[in-house]
Amino acid sequence: MRATGHFDGVDLAGFGDDGEYSRENYVEAAPTDELIASIEEELGGYRLPDSYVELARIHNGGLVERPCFPTDRSTSWAEDHIQISGLYAIGRTATWSLCGELGSTFLRDEWGYPDIGVGIADTPSAGHEQIMLDYRACGPLGEPRVVHVDQEADFRITVVAPDFASFVCGLVGEDEFDDAEETLRADLATVRNGTFSPILHRALGAAGLPDGEGLIRALAERIVVAKGFFALHADGDSWLMYDVLFLLYSHLATATSFEDFANRAEGQDDYARPCFALMITTSFVADPYGFRTGGFADGFLRDWWDAKLDRGNIVAADGGHRVDPEYATQLLRVLRATAGKP
Repeated sequence: MRATGHFDGVDLAGFGDDGEYSRENYVEAAPTDELIASIEEELGGYRLPDSYVELARIHNGGLVERPCFPTDRSTSWAEDHIQISGLYAIGRTATWSLCGELGSTFLRDEWGYPDIGVGIADTPSAGHEQIMLDYRACGPLGEPRVVHVDQEADFRITVVAPDFASFVCGLVGEDEFDDAEETLRADLATVRNGTFSPILHRALGAAGLPDGEGLIRALAERIVVAKGFFALHADGDSWLMYDVLFLLYSHLATATSFEDFANRAEGQDDYARPCFALMITTSFVADPYGFRTGGFADGFLRDWWDAKLDRGNIVAADGGHRVDPEYATQLLRVLRATAGKP
């Protein structure tokens, strides 16, 4: 498919990922003029670029097959490029659409992203970076630049393209940036030497596990060696890490719900209240720690939680949930065996 207009001569065949996940969570029908006007009003009066509308009428939102954009400045993602997962549809019914459940307004209102325009794409870092249309220089009716906003660097803004059409035309495949060896080296350094979260330090002390730090680092190194990078998904070692972190968390607090365990409290800007997100995945810019994945997928963690409840590994206790004592003993034995310790 070769488009005309802003994408004249650009072969858009294979640009979007039409798989089931993309269709169910990103893609919407081509927008009408009435829908576009109502979305622009809901977004705060920002006029969407003509090129954005044109692409939406060809393919409205979705995961993309060419997810990388070269940069001349480093970001928390890489030294020479950024990566997106998918583009937001013009609409409000898909989860990742401009006004959807996890779209532009959600990241501004719930995550504190700067009110400089419109978020248009998510990234593999699960909310810790955002691609936005930046209207600061042009005003709400002008032609916005495309910028990368880095939550992990105090919402640092990096300009990546002068306009949306240039951004889309400049997207390239992951094979353009073969940095697997560099990522492996960097993430091995992270798990071997990165400083632990203050919450993790407190939890290890409360649990009375003098070898706990070494056990966690050994498990994390197994994960990095197996995947080539440090991330927690739905594999066995990831589930073991979730188990261990919940066990440690339980020495500091009783989880009243999955959300209570997983996420920081609204407005929380310190490490006083324990939660999974601040134990291993994210950190505050004012007080960072090095041993972290950079983000986590809520779905993977929730699936683990539900399974552990079903199996009786996590049980009701003290008005909330804790690790079953027998399972806790078994868990530590497995963790030490995984690390090659008696």
